[in-house]
Amino acid sequence: MEFNRLQRWFLSISSGLLLFGGWAGGIWQWLTLVGFVPLLLNEHYFYVHKEKFKSHHFFFHAFIAFFVWNAFSTWWILNATWVGAFLAVFFNTLFMSIVTWTFHVVKRKTSFRMGYIFLIFSWIAFEYLHYNWELSWTWMTLGNAYSEQVPFIQWYEYTGVLGGSLWTLLISVVITVINIEWIIDAYVKRRLIVFIILLLVVPIVFSLIRYYTYQEEGQAINVTVVQPNIDPYNDKFSGMSVDEQLNRILTLAENEVKANTDYVVGPETALPQGIWEEDFDVHPHITRIKDFCKRHHVSFILGASTYKMFQNKISPIARPYNNGESFYETYNTALQIDSQQVQSYHKSQLVLGVERMPFPKLLGFLEDLALELGGTSGSLGVQASPSVFNGKSSVAPAVCYESIYGEYLSEFINKGAQWIAVITNDGWWKDTPGYRQHLSFSRLRAIELRKDIARSANTGISAFINQRGDILEQTSWWVPAAISLTVKANSKITFYAVWGDYIGRIASFISLLLLLWTISKSTYQRLNPNR
Repeated sequence: MEFNRLQRWFLSISSGLLLFGGWAGGIWQWLTLVGFVPLLLNEHYFYVHKEKFKSHHFFFHAFIAFFVWNAFSTWWILNATWVGAFLAVFFNTLFMSIVTWTFHVVKRKTSFRMGYIFLIFSWIAFEYLHYNWELSWTWMTLGNAYSEQVPFIQWYEYTGVLGGSLWTLLISVVITVINIEWIIDAYVKRRLIVFIILLLVVPIVFSLIRYYTYQEEGQAINVTVVQPNIDPYNDKFSGMSVDEQLNRILTLAENEVKANTDYVVGPETALPQGIWEEDFDVHPHITRIKDFCKRHHVSFILGASTYKMFQNKISPIARPYNNGESFYETYNTALQIDSQQVQSYHKSQLVLGVERMPFPKLLGFLEDLALELGGTSGSLGVQASPSVFNGKSSVAPAVCYESIYGEYLSEFINKGAQWIAVITNDGWWKDTPGYRQHLSFSRLRAIELRKDIARSANTGISAFINQRGDILEQTSWWVPAAISLTVKANSKITFYAVWGDYIGRIASFISLLLLLWTISKSTYQRLNPNR
């Protein structure tokens, strides 16, 4: 198998386009299953001709493939920030390229088989790391690619999205090996073909059976979701007063709630003007919502920008107040308000470069460069662990970006949450694939955790999603609306909710062992060239 320079670049670009299919939506999502194949065929060319090419030659081909994938999938970030879009695409591309280049080096230093084993485990380890470090950006996790194919991925309740990533990598690697004809004989090739058929058919058949036989469980809870549709650029934080915004939300809710309504869910930062948390019981906007709750016998879940005072500087992002006599933190907060009390939860999975600056002890001096996309500028505070809203049922309040963190949301479930309220904005990206992808990722959480989801977007798509991941009802883009449906408050806990991203932890351990083994073997061979 010989490739000239043009063919090698074509293969790399083809991989990027195939992987992009998962974020293009619809039937195109299935292209992701073979997305790595052209790039791996390209890699094998460099492996076979390693005397002619250095490992960095493959790095550049990997970079172009992942740049095409990332740029085509998340270009819409530029509607909010050109700098943020560039950094997200560039650094995610760089990280993916480093992982793939490392696989190429391991394959050169060890063997054909060991290289592919390392690729599978190291890529899963990378995705797991990307969920759990300061530079977290999990939008491009391979398992997210099938978010609209919910009848076929019901097994995510056991594996989470990292199971989808593992599935993708296994299929791509086996197809690649089958296409490298001179490496394997006909007998082995037939076995590999049988294996890949089983790898495709068994999970899908299991999923279809699970999908069509699954029965939703839980107490019936009647929920109204409000989408006020307030322009985040021109109205929400400057052009429209908070009173006007609250009037719109309460009017939409007033026209939709019924006598049996239990909850009303409003969007992220529905109250965008900062509220001191010490004033919750007396703040006029919260008092208005309490009055609404008392009249309709409901609980109201919505977002607010809030502040909290401290006597000491409790964190690197705490800000001085009153000439440094005390300090305060700002939060992107979810509130549950009823006629008697206010419960709060601080968003803790923050958007990189928008709501937080990474490594605050080292980069705190750059805090003022954080973008103002949530009502406050600079890095926001978080809380130590998730907290659940209690009342007529127990609710997990997921604020915006948090809805793409499956293991994080499982912490709410293990604390008793019976359904999920996703409150978001989604208008920052305008009418682009961004808000549609964000909605679709919530369907994955419904499957992983088997929890109904009520989703309120300020400007985006508000929706109800059942425990199978089906969208039961949704609003239109850029239209003020309120919709109602019954959700099930399900107390059962899935395998994934208990064990979280165990596939990522296992993969991290194995890939580290393989990397150490490769380094030790390479060192030994260099020191003992005649053995």
